[in-house]
Amino acid sequence: MRKKRRRDNRDAVLPIFKFFVTVRKVIYTTNGIESLNSTYRKLNRQRRVFPSDAALLKALYPAAFEATKKWTIPIRNRAQVYGEPGIMYEGCPPE
Repeated sequence: MRKKRRRDNRDAVLPIFKFFVTVRKVIYTTNGIESLNSTYRKLNRQRRVFPSDAALLKALYPAAFEATKKWTIPIRNRAQVYGEPGIMYEGCPPE
């Protein structure tokens, strides 16, 4: 079962290995994602029902903005990390 799952997902996973190790390390880092998910869960606990999608987005945007203020660790080799996807995928603009 496990080998079949690997074969089925191979096309989704293999493109990541085209990147250099420094870029893959940034892709694999989940601390920022976990922090953002925690912020969203806290927001959801405070207010369970939103009258519309626009109301939900108006609540999520400031929460995400506040969460990003906590992300203070700089990215090593920033130029390489942001430049490599732009070279590999021409449609991907660098930040």
